Amino acid sequence: MTAHAPTEPEKFTSAVYSSRLERAAADAARTGLAGVIVAPGPDLTWLTGYRPPAATERLTLLVLAPDQEPTLLVPTLERPDAEAATGAPALQLAAWTDGTDPYEAAAALLPAEGTFAVSDSTWAAHLLGLQRTRPGTRYRAMSEALPMLRAVKEGAELARLTAAGAAADAVYDEILGRPFSGRREREVAADLAALLQHFGHEQVDFTVVGSGPNGANPHHEAGERVIEPGDAVVLDFGGLMHGYGSDTTRTVSVGEPDEEVRRVHEVVRNAQQAAFEAVRPGVPCQEIDRAARAVITEAGYGQYFIHRTGHGIGVTTHEPPYMVEGEEQPLVPGMCFSIEPGIYLEGRFGVRIEDIVTVTHDGGRRLNTTDHGLAAVS
Repeated sequence: MTAHAPTEPEKFTSAVYSSRLERAAADAARTGLAGVIVAPGPDLTWLTGYRPPAATERLTLLVLAPDQEPTLLVPTLERPDAEAATGAPALQLAAWTDGTDPYEAAAALLPAEGTFAVSDSTWAAHLLGLQRTRPGTRYRAMSEALPMLRAVKEGAELARLTAAGAAADAVYDEILGRPFSGRREREVAADLAALLQHFGHEQVDFTVVGSGPNGANPHHEAGERVIEPGDAVVLDFGGLMHGYGSDTTRTVSVGEPDEEVRRVHEVVRNAQQAAFEAVRPGVPCQEIDRAARAVITEAGYGQYFIHRTGHGIGVTTHEPPYMVEGEEQPLVPGMCFSIEPGIYLEGRFGVRIEDIVTVTHDGGRRLNTTDHGLAAVS
């Protein structure tokens, strides 16, 4: 394995963060919301560049409301870190001190009444505290109220997602040359995690290794099963690189596959291709799901395709939009999402093929480019 030193991308400029804050406030106003409340998590990092300490239980909130500057409320002891990390010059900082009521401090930033979008990662205890101090306010989940907030990626975001996809492809190319037979699933999963980090990921989110009958569980946790000759093995792995996600799946065969594995794999490969070919601006998200599902259903395996066809990806590995029946949101250039149809035959094997795709002005572009064929491993 050759040494790899990923290039550090340029940091997002203050203008980028200012634009995101302005867009979030404008989107909220157009939706009829009184404002936006953002707790620590991906929304806060995306909007401001600030990532509070993961272990903190102290209230931290970004408040966006009409006729006031965007304000980030932080504990006093964390104010220096927030000042150093926040990227938007228009962002105001407010602080509360241990021994005082943080919800009273937050209430001073909120209108007395109205409905707010609140980030999905907000603690229930904090939301209840806000309701106590501002009983006239109501709340909607950000993913429901503003599902498109992070969905359309800027050029610098696309560059990060492209680099993360290329790194995941390098992991797959490397793992193909390593032994599978006679090893436990968790050992192969550990290889995938180490390779993701070697090729530049700072965070590993998942390493699914589903061998033989375990492959029929789409979210199988790699375990103690010893991989055997003849197994189909589902490899689904990804994480964050420079803050943006990767997620790819390929299914391999340990030695020569039997005829049914070949047949099912070909059906899934055709379904994945059909869904990709359906990608173009203006097409509702559900049509991507329908395109993949039609191929699998026509082949007689419709009841064994048991999940949506895809999910958005960005600063998290799963986020809106979702490629699923009932999602009528039209595709927009710059959206990035997975296409990952699968067939799962309980007690026998599973097959899934997944790429991350971005919408272009006239179609789609894959961010994963490894071969879709059924690779044989040792």
